[in-house]
Amino acid sequence: MSVLARTPPAALEAALAALAPGLAWTRLRGPEIGMAMVRGRMGGDGAAFNLGEMTLARASIRLADGTVGHAFRAGRDRRAAELAAVCDALLQGGQQAALQQALIAPQRAAQAAARADTAARAAATRVDFFGMVRMG
Repeated sequence: MSVLARTPPAALEAALAALAPGLAWTRLRGPEIGMAMVRGRMGGDGAAFNLGEMTLARASIRLADGTVGHAFRAGRDRRAAELAAVCDALLQGGQQAALQQALIAPQRAAQAAARADTAARAAATRVDFFGMVRMG
């Protein structure tokens, strides 16, 4: 679900059109937009504190066979949340292997490459203060 939550809506639509053309579902909740509190920890392991709020889109759907899917996505894209919920429902049934191969695996690789690129660009600007001499 973390991969689906970050997948562009166009990729979700294309995968669903290819794997399950004409698929119908019923909306159980939403899609709707809301806020969620984001918590943080000082240094990664200190006491938890409320960092701030972020916008979320969420959706819950039911397929014709009764399978229920849920999704939460950062941002305000209701359609993307609904499509991710449909993918969640399909992952619970016979479409799991096809959806993994056609959508999730390529998106996981693309997202990992994007994170590695961001980390490499950030590392290029890193300053090592270990060698600085104490003045005074």
